[in-house]
Amino acid sequence: MERTLVAIMTILERIQELAQKKDKNLKEVSLELGFSKNYLYSLKKQAPSSDKLSKLADYFGVSTDYLLGRTDDKASLSPREIEDIGQMADRMINGLESENSVNFYGEPMSDEDKASLKTALLVALEMNKKRSKQKD
Repeated sequence: MERTLVAIMTILERIQELAQKKDKNLKEVSLELGFSKNYLYSLKKQAPSSDKLSKLADYFGVSTDYLLGRTDDKASLSPREIEDIGQMADRMINGLESENSVNFYGEPMSDEDKASLKTALLVALEMNKKRSKQKD
């Protein structure tokens, strides 16, 4: 039971810290997210539901794992951000293919080459997104 209370306090403390960085108080954050005005204060005694935890993570641009205290990496990417990065990489690859301008030593790009390029793009985009989040 004590372990649960420690985790709940960690969630509330992290939310308070993130709210302060946005120059908001907990009541303002609650209302902006469509929660009751005192909802976040209730996290002293109870854990948030998964849907509210997800809304909070999206609002603050952090992962649910960060809010839960599973990681201290504020720059962890949310599933939505990872999906967005994947879509961006796909658009970049598709743009290259439609222009027929990418080749290796005069040869068209093979499917294996495209997969390698997409992997490299994903890594670069994720690194840039994390770096951007760390500046906040």
